[in-house]
Amino acid sequence: MKLMDLIDLCFRNLTRRKVRTLLTVVGVVVGTCAIVVMISLGIGMKESQEQALSEMGDLKLIQVYNYNSGTKNILNDATIEKWKGLKGVVTATPIYESGDLNLLISVGNKDRYQTTPDIVGVYPDALEELGYQIEEGQFFSKTGAGKDVIPIVVGEQWGYTFEDIHASPQNRYIMEGDVDQNGNPKKPFVNVMKDKITLTLTSNQDETKKLKKKILVCGRLKKDNSKDYRTAQGVFMDINVLKKLKEEYRRFDNGKKEADKGYQMAYVKVEDIKDIEEVEKVIKEDGFDTSSMESIRKPIEQQAKQQQAVLGGLGAISLFVAAIGITNTMIMSIYERTREIGVMKALGCYVRDIRTIFLLEAGTIGFFGGVIGILLSYGLSFLINKFGFSLGGVGEMITEGVTSGGQTSIIPLWLVALALIFSTFIGLISGYYPANRAVKISALEAIRGD
Repeated sequence: MKLMDLIDLCFRNLTRRKVRTLLTVVGVVVGTCAIVVMISLGIGMKESQEQALSEMGDLKLIQVYNYNSGTKNILNDATIEKWKGLKGVVTATPIYESGDLNLLISVGNKDRYQTTPDIVGVYPDALEELGYQIEEGQFFSKTGAGKDVIPIVVGEQWGYTFEDIHASPQNRYIMEGDVDQNGNPKKPFVNVMKDKITLTLTSNQDETKKLKKKILVCGRLKKDNSKDYRTAQGVFMDINVLKKLKEEYRRFDNGKKEADKGYQMAYVKVEDIKDIEEVEKVIKEDGFDTSSMESIRKPIEQQAKQQQAVLGGLGAISLFVAAIGITNTMIMSIYERTREIGVMKALGCYVRDIRTIFLLEAGTIGFFGGVIGILLSYGLSFLINKFGFSLGGVGEMITEGVTSGGQTSIIPLWLVALALIFSTFIGLISGYYPANRAVKISALEAIRGD
């Protein structure tokens, strides 16, 4: 028989007993819907927990500390360059602080507005590669500053760190969030992107000796504490420029040259959170301490997988019951169509065609039950996300860690495809025994029987 003939016969057989077929399909619908919704709740819980973690810190960032002075390796440029070559690493940079520089940054007539920031030196392209975003201007790596001008990138709210030294004590600062009499936000004393800014280094030996440099603010970073708290009010500088500045200050201040003990800290950014564990392992083998969100994320991920398995198992029970219903329907169909099967065999119909007919019927029940179950799952998912969800202990387990704005139920496309394949497969498996039973019926006995 041709394939189209088999399909046509399949649908005609299913529509003979419409109510029975419909009830069998309903069983698959319930089972598929239960699996999809339960797994979607587990996915929603996992996504919400990861969202909450990402608000606490960058999930793909490893912070490296040079606490162990007895390590055989030094945290220097060569070590960091080695880590850059590791599989999955996007970038790595030292975090080199201004340290003992006696510095002052000022703006205005007679240095009226002043601030004393801690400057952090990083590799020129590091900020962009670390995922920091520019609110205004550009990164210093893209700016060609003059010989006597030092380019920097500052936090979004850095202007609020300036103090008006000529004002009364209660009016010396404007804080972020301060409003005027009309309720409008107050602007800081300094427009960091337009005003002329000076960096002054004062000698520790003689306070009258000062070394001045011009500052060019290339850009303001978008505030994102999950990336770095310095994106709010920090100051970043090209690490090579900061090193030269510190060396110039040492000579200016007649300071002694200290032995190179390497950097105290570094950032390593990976492409995927799955790379964190392996990269951290290499760094620790090199003798350095690390810190990342992986130590928090991994136990949560394991817990989420266990909960997803439990939820999926609950749904699978419903689909198992539906599979029994399909098997029962197909067996009943064999009893009703025994004479028909005998006639088909007597007319020379291939055994494989008879088997195919019954498998097609069972698979069709599973397929359409899966399609309707998926559509119903989307509806239930929408209602859960819109109106909330509570199932006692299970509901609390699922919604634990869900942040505001997060979705309790998430149905990705891979879950839709998997549910449809699984429901169809269940149908085929359920129809396998009845199909084999049908092909074993004797043609002569089937024709003679009532």
